[in-house]
Amino acid sequence: MRVVEPTRAEPGCVRIHVYESMRGPATWFIHSEWIDEPAFDVHVELPHTQRFVAAVEELITHPLQAVRTKQIG
Repeated sequence: MRVVEPTRAEPGCVRIHVYESMRGPATWFIHSEWIDEPAFDVHVELPHTQRFVAAVEELITHPLQAVRTKQIG
């Protein structure tokens, strides 16, 4: 949750939300929307994002997966 507020403050962030699976309580999803790809690319390099990724990678038993999507409907 510590990464949410700094991310929301980034100029290119439209929104970010954290979700916990109701069927698998150890499964979490973060959904964020950005004004464009370059804004997301900047986000990935920021210190709070790098700290988050490093912390998560130490806690999970499978590779961290980031999926970029686009709305189609």
